[in-house]
Amino acid sequence: MSTSIDIRALARLARLSISDAEVTKLEGEIPAILSFVETLQKVTDGIVTVEKQELRTVMRDDELTHERGTYTERILAEAPAREGDKVAVKKVLSKGE
Repeated sequence: MSTSIDIRALARLARLSISDAEVTKLEGEIPAILSFVETLQKVTDGIVTVEKQELRTVMRDDELTHERGTYTERILAEAPAREGDKVAVKKVLSKGE
């Protein structure tokens, strides 16, 4: 079986439509890719393995770190507009649109 037949068969299996030019291009690229994969499969030196460790949560508990409202005025002072204790923003969505 020639390489172009294999490429066309692979393309059909992947439900891809490829041109004759693409088949010609892939005839040169696929052997190089397969050779590289084969080389990677032979590599054993320098591979570091890590023992499986138990997973643990590294997040902190959700708790207040300061008194509520401590920074409210400072933040609102930086906002371009405010309504009470909230930042006022332009309406971007409306019901029915």
